[in-house]
Amino acid sequence: MIKQYTFAVVGALGNVGTEMRGILETSDLPIENLVLLDIAQNAGTKVKWRGEEYTVVESNADAFSGVDIAIMSAGEGASLELSPEAVKRGCVVIDNSTAFRMSQEHPLVIPEVNADALENHQGIIANPNCSTIQMLVALKPIHDTYKIKRVIVSTYQAVSGSGQAAVEELQNQTHAFANGKEMQAEVYPHQIAFNVLPHIDVFLENGYSKEEMKMILETAKILDPKIKMTATTVRVPVATSHSESLNIETEKAFEVEDIKTLMEASPGIELEDDPENNVYPLAINAAGKNAVFVGRIRRDFSTDNALNMWCVSDNLRKGAALNTVQIAEELVKRNLVRVP
Repeated sequence: MIKQYTFAVVGALGNVGTEMRGILETSDLPIENLVLLDIAQNAGTKVKWRGEEYTVVESNADAFSGVDIAIMSAGEGASLELSPEAVKRGCVVIDNSTAFRMSQEHPLVIPEVNADALENHQGIIANPNCSTIQMLVALKPIHDTYKIKRVIVSTYQAVSGSGQAAVEELQNQTHAFANGKEMQAEVYPHQIAFNVLPHIDVFLENGYSKEEMKMILETAKILDPKIKMTATTVRVPVATSHSESLNIETEKAFEVEDIKTLMEASPGIELEDDPENNVYPLAINAAGKNAVFVGRIRRDFSTDNALNMWCVSDNLRKGAALNTVQIAEELVKRNLVRVP
C-alpha cells in the first residue's frame, strides 16, 4: 500500500502559493490531507481543491503538527521563524525564500540538476532563485558533456517576480498611457510600462544587484564552483515568464547541432529553434507551461568553444512552484520524507 502524506502550503493565497496548489491538485503525489496556511487576515478564506472545500488557517508553529511536507512561499522572515518550528514537529520543509539558500547545512535543489543533494537533508530544503533554476536546467547537460568554463547571463525578468502588486502596476500604467493619463510608479522606482529597468533587488557594494549575486552564488553551490560567471538582471514590462540571454564558453569543442540534440534529449527542456520560420522561445508562450524553453542556439565566433542561447520559462511555475513540487516528488520517490 502506498504511504499517504499530509502536505501544507504556506503562503497559500499568494501568486506562487496559488500555483503550488494548482500543481499539487493535478500531481500524482500521494496526498491524504492538505493544510493551507497564510497570514492572519486571510485565515478563514475558503479554497476549492480536488473538489473539496478547504479553510485557510493562520501560519504558526502549531499548524505544522501532523504535517509531513510543507512547501513554503511566505518570504524570508516567515521562513526563518516557522521552518525550524516545523522541523521540530517532524515536518520536512521545502522553502521558496532566500532564507536557507546559501546555508551549507541545507541543500539547494533543482531536481534535473542535483537531486542527489537531497539524500543528506536536515529537514529543510531550499528552492533556488527563479532565474537560476531555468538557467541551470539549460546549462546542466552542456556542463556534463562539454565542461563549462564561463557564463555571461543577461536576464529579462517579468514583473510577476515582484508579486501581484507589480503585475497590477504594469496593467495600471499601460491603461493610464492608453488614456493619456499620468502613470504612477509605486512598486518600482521608475515607470515599468514601455520601459526596461536594469535593477532587480537592492544594489550591493560591489556594484552588482542582489539578484545578480544570487545567480552567481547559487550556480556555484548547485552546479560547479569552478564556473566563472557574471550576470546582469533586468526587469521588463512582461507579466509572466523570465527570458535569459546566455553566452557559454566550454572546455571541449562542440558542434552546434550536437548541442541542439543534447537539449532535445534533456529532462525539463523543450527546444524551439527554427529562426527562419520565426520559431524561438517567447515569454507569452511559456506562461502556464512547465518546461524550460531554449532556442537561438548559435556559435559565438568571438572566442573558442563558445555559444549563445536564448532561454525562457514561466517564473511562477518552474521558477518557483513547480520546482518545489518536483522536490517533494523526489523526496517521496527516495523515501526521504523524514527529519533526521
